[in-house]
Amino acid sequence: MSSKNKSDHLNNDSNSFVSSEYIRNRFATIMSDMYKDEVPLYGELLNLVHDINNDVLEQAEDIKQQLANTGEITRLNMERHGAIRLGKPYELFTMRRLFKVMGMFPVGYYDLATAGVPVHSTAFRAIENTALNQAPFRVFTSLLRLDLIDDKHLRENVESILENRQIFTEKALELIDKSENEGGLNETDAETFVQEALETFRWHDTATVDYDMYEALLGQHRLIADVVAFKGPHINHLTPRTLDIDKVQSSMEARNIPPKDNIEGPPPRKCPILLRQTSFKALTEKVSFKNDAGNGKMGEHKARFGEIEQRGVALTQKGQELYNELLGKTRQAIGGSPNAENASEYNQLLLENFKAFPDTYNELHAEELAYFHYFTTDKAKNISKSTTYSQKDIQQLLKDGYLTIEPMVYEDFLPVSAAGIFASNLGTDDAKREYEGTSNQSLFEKDLGEPVYDLMKWYSDKQNETIEKCLAEINA
Repeated sequence: MSSKNKSDHLNNDSNSFVSSEYIRNRFATIMSDMYKDEVPLYGELLNLVHDINNDVLEQAEDIKQQLANTGEITRLNMERHGAIRLGKPYELFTMRRLFKVMGMFPVGYYDLATAGVPVHSTAFRAIENTALNQAPFRVFTSLLRLDLIDDKHLRENVESILENRQIFTEKALELIDKSENEGGLNETDAETFVQEALETFRWHDTATVDYDMYEALLGQHRLIADVVAFKGPHINHLTPRTLDIDKVQSSMEARNIPPKDNIEGPPPRKCPILLRQTSFKALTEKVSFKNDAGNGKMGEHKARFGEIEQRGVALTQKGQELYNELLGKTRQAIGGSPNAENASEYNQLLLENFKAFPDTYNELHAEELAYFHYFTTDKAKNISKSTTYSQKDIQQLLKDGYLTIEPMVYEDFLPVSAAGIFASNLGTDDAKREYEGTSNQSLFEKDLGEPVYDLMKWYSDKQNETIEKCLAEINA
């Protein structure tokens, strides 16, 4: 790295600290390289997504201009989200501290138990638009809900197994302390921190339990076995962002990438909303299990896969309620979650039902179904200065051509889609399991050590920031 590039990454608060964006980008890059080594199909998937994104940008000038206006175009090919599953409150609490070093904060609360997955979750990511565009790395982070293990003896065993493991290296913990105490890390410490933090996310092919215990955990839920039976929360996917997920889905088999049966989320639209996801199916990996003789017994484990996402505009509460209504109506019609047998029927129903959801940005804006960035136009330079404009004038300013809008991309996740991805890759009847436990955000936040950012408020605040910026320009 040149001395100029190094200085570009210095934190404004201190000439000795690198920025959290630099640390986050560095961590995402080396994690991606590690995952390519561990899961070769992931590298092929990245090549496919890159090729399709380039084709879209060459052929669709409107999409290219939209991404340029919102600042997303520069981040497209480096955008990733990962997912990890933690076992105990200490791990969640410390993971929050680790991600904070990278400028990542918990946004949203997700209860996946209602969808048959015994975890609750948040997403760690940057919370400023400029930071997101500079380093768009997110980690969907789940905590196992021990209260949902109905076998009391097994639950006690799980608590004992988790109590005796440490998923963070001593050096990583030292550098988290140092960053908190001193307000950041210098370049040398940042590089050491990244390498040490990576160890927490690395795959280990040796289980920490014997085969009988693994089978007992598996009998409760495959995800419980994945969380409890290993040294740490291996990253189970790293997800690139595509501009055409249908093209990715139809192109995977030609590259010997086995796709899941169905794309999760809303149907194809002219104006994408929220999040659509697909994946290649989870790998079957050889694992060595402990036994009393000291020589490991070989078995298999299935957890890690390759996911792809297409992101659309973030929805308001009103828009989210309409989305949930139409999705629920479709799932109810086919009797639950889509699968290989009913995928075609499901997709047809989904398209039909979502005709009720407006599919132009002007309609989405007019009906207050989605969030938008606001920008002044060239015409605004000549606006009358005899009037001071305020929030109540926004709609008229748009109508008169002094302002324009661009869709605000959805930066977060969908619980039903996440559960659908899990279920597709578990390859069992776990997807049909139902848990009676209630959502418990207060307990999650207690374990986390702080409240999560409110999802809807975050988008509303960001939209208002762009409006206030436009008003300041017009009234200047």
